[in-house]
Amino acid sequence: MIKRLLDIRHELMKFGSVGAVAYVISVGGFNLLVHVPRAPLSEKPLTGSIISGIASITVAYLGNRFWTWRDRPKGKMHREVTLFFALNLVGLGIGTLALAFSRYVLDLQSALADNISANVIGVGIGTLFRFYAYRKWVFPSA
Repeated sequence: MIKRLLDIRHELMKFGSVGAVAYVISVGGFNLLVHVPRAPLSEKPLTGSIISGIASITVAYLGNRFWTWRDRPKGKMHREVTLFFALNLVGLGIGTLALAFSRYVLDLQSALADNISANVIGVGIGTLFRFYAYRKWVFPSA
């Protein structure tokens, strides 16, 4: 297991770097849309989460395709983009479900609760899923 992690450490570091940029876009966008004074989506946190998530997915695709896995064979762009976005929508759904559960089941309404549920728990679980899915299906080795 450790040897395997050492073998893919460069991929993991690049993936993490791209993910960090996408994460800042996602969290920053979410908070700007939902939690700053006079936020346009202050009453619609799930919508804010989805919009900021789509923006971060776009950045993540570009970073991963043209940097993290640039050495991987380039398949048909249509297939790759469709698969990438479909898998990311699953990851976004994980974060959105965590936010919905926190908001509407646990009745936690604060910015802190929203950020922990969507941007820590949801993104954490979604990231594990995405790393596996990208390597396996979107940017497979030759």
